[in-house]
Amino acid sequence: MRQPLRWPWPDFDVDDVLAPAIAVRVDVSETRAEVPDHWHRKGQLVFALGGGVTCRVPSGLWMVPPHCGVWVPSTMKHSNIATANARIFFVYIEPGAADLPDRCCTLSISPLLRELIVELSDCAPDDARCGFLGKILLAELPRMPVQQLHLPISSEPRLRRIAEALAEDPADRSTLSEWANRVALSESSLARLVVKETGLTFGRWRLQLHLIVALRELASGASVQQVSGDLGYESVTAFITMFKKALGKPPARYLSDIAQHGGSAFSA
Repeated sequence: MRQPLRWPWPDFDVDDVLAPAIAVRVDVSETRAEVPDHWHRKGQLVFALGGGVTCRVPSGLWMVPPHCGVWVPSTMKHSNIATANARIFFVYIEPGAADLPDRCCTLSISPLLRELIVELSDCAPDDARCGFLGKILLAELPRMPVQQLHLPISSEPRLRRIAEALAEDPADRSTLSEWANRVALSESSLARLVVKETGLTFGRWRLQLHLIVALRELASGASVQQVSGDLGYESVTAFITMFKKALGKPPARYLSDIAQHGGSAFSA
């Protein structure tokens, strides 16, 4: 069961603060937590220092592994789901204050930027030190490399149904033909629809979902053996081979290197 995230200031509206950049720290309890669909005038960087966060926007799912962040542009509707015991920072940025993408994306976070975010969350928006830290953060953030850690989804009802079913049961190994029967399409029609709406083949699209789920669960403390089983792999070796082929390194090394280097070695 998901609980709402505990916001540190119940009556605080980030859009009322005119500072170019502010940061808020939110700690998650032992239960997964969720912020339902909402939007801000300010852009938002969702950064996980520990655990993981999945952001849902109209065009896709974006994974926030430890020491990475997801950039959500101004006024874009989104929701956030955090793993249990996650340590999350929301950084809110005034429109036009930094040269950041106009699309949602996952950004590597350098050790310097990580410390700036932590420090910024500890000072009041009207503090002179907060303004100084914010200026440095706004200069550093546009330099961060982009990572390809997202699942493109679609508003097309049949694909949305498949995506939601696979998100609930990622171990489902139904074939493209079996999914086509469930949504009343021919196999070839469903194959074309997936490519048209997501830019990926069905197999690559499902693999991307597996990567997102795997990173989310590994970041929350699950073992490689547990994640492998939850995703329906016949062996741990098969799961590690898939992970290494997709992301260049086995799971343990991938996560440890992100923690050490801020993810800069894994940009796309």
